[in-house]
Amino acid sequence: MYPKAYIDYLVEFHATRDYFECHEILEEYWKEDPPKKRKRHWVGFIQLAVALYHYRRQNMAGANRLMANSIRILQTEKQAVEGLGLDHGRLLELMQSVYEQIVMGSSYRSVMLPIKDEKLEEACRIECKKKEYTWGQPSTLTNTFLIDKHRLRDRTDVILEREKEIERRKKNRG
Repeated sequence: MYPKAYIDYLVEFHATRDYFECHEILEEYWKEDPPKKRKRHWVGFIQLAVALYHYRRQNMAGANRLMANSIRILQTEKQAVEGLGLDHGRLLELMQSVYEQIVMGSSYRSVMLPIKDEKLEEACRIECKKKEYTWGQPSTLTNTFLIDKHRLRDRTDVILEREKEIERRKKNRG
């Protein structure tokens, strides 16, 4: 029906509000396709999650830039968005509203994406139950790890991958 990564994204988005994890999940999925075959709509959803991550952290400049990019991408991806069980028009209205809140410097509030496919929402709710999450729960603004995850997470795998890439480039140079 829908890619597992997308359902996982929606579960994190609507239950844990771990927007950093949303970004990680979809970016990994997006990169499974060869570079020239990657789908733009995934970038729009990745940037939406990262915009909300920055917004919650009160990084208004980052939130503003990423929300504007996400809107620009998803405006042109109506067929893909609708194919993912969302209401395209309502999604854009929601994103525009959040963008305006960011521009005005308003406080962060959790949002629910306009899922129109009942089976998709049910699949997400089932996944929430398995993980003991609460669907639709607002973000906890006092959870330091959730809010500052980019600084507090274990980056060992990222550092090792970066070191491998440096070594590979050295070998290729001769």
